[in-house]
Amino acid sequence: MKEARRFRVRPAYLAGLLGLALVVGLPQLVTSRYGTNLLILGAAWGVVALGMTVVLGYTGQISLTQAAFYGIGAYAVALLTTRAGWSWWPALLVGMALAALAGVLLGMTTLKLGGHYLAMVTISFQIIFTLVLANWIPVTGGPDGISGIKRPSLGPIALDSATKYAYFALGILFLVAVLVAWLKHTALGRAMRAVRENELAAEALGVDTLRVKVTAFTLSALLGALGGAVYAAGFLYISPDSFNFDISVEFLAMALAGGADSTLGTILGASLLTFLPEWLRELKNIYLVVYGLIIILVIVFMPDGLWGYVNLALRRVTRPEPVGKASRGLRVGGSGAPGEPILEVQGLVKHFGGLRAVDGVDFTVRRGEIHALIGPNGSGKTTVINLLSGVYVPTAGSIRFLGEPIVGLRPNRIARRGLTRTFQNIRLFRELTVWENVLVGSQRAGGGEAEVRERALAAIEFVGLQDRVHEVVKSLPYGHQKLVELARTLAGEPQLLLLDEPAAGLNQTEKQELVALLRRLHGMGLTMLVVEHDMSIVAQLADTITVLNFGRKIAEGHPAQVLHDPVVVEAYLGNREVALGA
Repeated sequence: MKEARRFRVRPAYLAGLLGLALVVGLPQLVTSRYGTNLLILGAAWGVVALGMTVVLGYTGQISLTQAAFYGIGAYAVALLTTRAGWSWWPALLVGMALAALAGVLLGMTTLKLGGHYLAMVTISFQIIFTLVLANWIPVTGGPDGISGIKRPSLGPIALDSATKYAYFALGILFLVAVLVAWLKHTALGRAMRAVRENELAAEALGVDTLRVKVTAFTLSALLGALGGAVYAAGFLYISPDSFNFDISVEFLAMALAGGADSTLGTILGASLLTFLPEWLRELKNIYLVVYGLIIILVIVFMPDGLWGYVNLALRRVTRPEPVGKASRGLRVGGSGAPGEPILEVQGLVKHFGGLRAVDGVDFTVRRGEIHALIGPNGSGKTTVINLLSGVYVPTAGSIRFLGEPIVGLRPNRIARRGLTRTFQNIRLFRELTVWENVLVGSQRAGGGEAEVRERALAAIEFVGLQDRVHEVVKSLPYGHQKLVELARTLAGEPQLLLLDEPAAGLNQTEKQELVALLRRLHGMGLTMLVVEHDMSIVAQLADTITVLNFGRKIAEGHPAQVLHDPVVVEAYLGNREVALGA
């Protein structure tokens, strides 16, 4: 076994070596001018497609306007180098700045929509951009385009030949690929993938989902403009036909065909869609049909793209990065005097049309206690949790956390103040590993990467999942998924934890393990508000119980008092034996 491990290497090393080999070797292997031009085109398209990796692969937002950003970069370089006499480098910066501005404005106004609405808006922007290029003839040259574009130089080295420029273009692609691959494992990259997997869960962990989506959209625009600038200088001529809606669809297809979540996959997809049409041209009249069928087959039968299959093979010779062991224990609860009010709810009301889901509820949660919120199905418990965490805005009433009002704040802002939650139906980032899930939760508490990792390690070890850190959470048993969700919230070191039916779906052994964990957290000073249907668990854990029925509070007090209250028994519990957990 030790001998076999000696040859196991990390994927990043393999990718880096392969990329360097291609940058150095490809221009030497291609001897024709036509082949060199294809290399330049493939490099430019690869850069633009990596923008799709950021916005689609990492963040899960469908953008069909990438060719417009591509065109902004190309036309900025073309206009400034031919008419203003600028060199390529400052013209590139102007093009990227304009694309970033367009990305921010478009993102801020459209990314709240999401789904097919976002796709429709980006299609509209793309079509308008193409029409402007074709019809603003005094500036863009219209259908005739712009020629005589200048190429950049690297200090004393003039990139005056196609081969030299191919090296430059491939070098740009390599650097962009390294940066995009690095981004995936940063705090921003983890937040992007959290948004892709479950936007509500990301918000509840303190991720500003709108800001993350706008940032991804802007980065995508920047890479689109960079690719356009590389393209314009490579071919010395541009026209509107190179930046129309069809090209945006091609960029989308490149990401999907190769594997949108993978840097190497996207480059593979870009290479396929650059060179495949040239290989099929001998089929003459039917080559477009064959080309389309190939792309459809790849996307339909390879949902993870071509790279998904390559990745399966690579797993045999790669190993995940070890995460180590926590150097300290879990820290939760914050500072403050035990027994002081930490959450104060007064006159809380929520209407859904004519339905009064919550009707004038008052209660106070005190620091260090486990406060249970119980009631029959439909009594408004989860609605209260959603109101407290910012998912819903109250119709009336006040909510104060740590003495400050939080009504109207978005979930991410409430979470960053130290109030976090779990969900009745588990909301994990299913395609991410245990480690990645908990890292996202740890980011709420701030600090550098070392601190984020340390808190995540402590939370994972606390729930006992240190041996499963590199497993994708969707492959875990349900009970372990519950533990991942708990660890993810604890890693952010909350002051108040809202638990919405934490024992739902667990067997009896798992329930007792959960009770033991919550008791340990109670002993560490963590304040908890628990919604739970299992009265035996409530009886074991709760210091105080509030009972709801039809959206109204009908009882509150010590468990022994509340669980014997005839009003509570009649409304919810059925008989005293069940109430006492006997």
